[in-house]
Amino acid sequence: MNTTGAITGYIDVAQLVLYAFWIFFAGLIIYLRREDKREGYPLESERSEHIKVQGWPAMPAPKTFKLAHGGEVQAPSPEKDRRPIKAEPIAPFPGAALAPTGNPLADGVGPAAWGLRAKEPDLTFEGEPKIVPLRVATDYAVARQDIDPRGMAIVGADGVAAGTITDVWVDRSEPQVRFLEFKVAATGRSALVPIYFAHINAGRSQVEVDAILGSQFAGVPGLSNPDQVTLDEEDRISAYYGGGKLYAEPSREEPLL
Repeated sequence: MNTTGAITGYIDVAQLVLYAFWIFFAGLIIYLRREDKREGYPLESERSEHIKVQGWPAMPAPKTFKLAHGGEVQAPSPEKDRRPIKAEPIAPFPGAALAPTGNPLADGVGPAAWGLRAKEPDLTFEGEPKIVPLRVATDYAVARQDIDPRGMAIVGADGVAAGTITDVWVDRSEPQVRFLEFKVAATGRSALVPIYFAHINAGRSQVEVDAILGSQFAGVPGLSNPDQVTLDEEDRISAYYGGGKLYAEPSREEPLL
């Protein structure tokens, strides 16, 4: 019997395919693990600023990315992040938790942290600002079966009213409400609250925000353009309310038990 070329008689093809899959999968894991180190690495060492903490595998070589609004950015960035950390360790040992030293809602610490995003608005497919108030998106309106919050008072976790809802901000790409705009009574300026931090109480005709206190609405980050919100502003505004969940009042920082 002629068996020339019949490699299956001498080699276990199924086992070779299994080994090839293992090698491919291991390579995929290493590739993805390197790619997820494009931001946030190298980590800072508490022992010395000269120690490069990157783990294994090592960080990838810098890659240039073209931004949607123009310009380019490299990641990992060859520039070291020099932003000041407005927090200090609560104990003298490495790895101790950090406690904010300034305004914990606005200093970017813990739940109030935000990412360095573009100071440009997110855009629709047509190139228009994506998240805008109804006064700009005139082809949108609050559905008749829904509650229109405009004109309602906005109150904090302590029940103190801080202003009045003046407009609703919608996402023109995924038709839904993103923010509520309100006029701060203490300062007269306008600010936003993300809809997922707000509870519209129709019975009391008010919008309740339990993330922060009534007096803290005056510190909500503002907008550079009254009719649009940038990606950077989106993060900072959400971070302010997120920080309030822990830092709005001292009792929130204590354990429940």
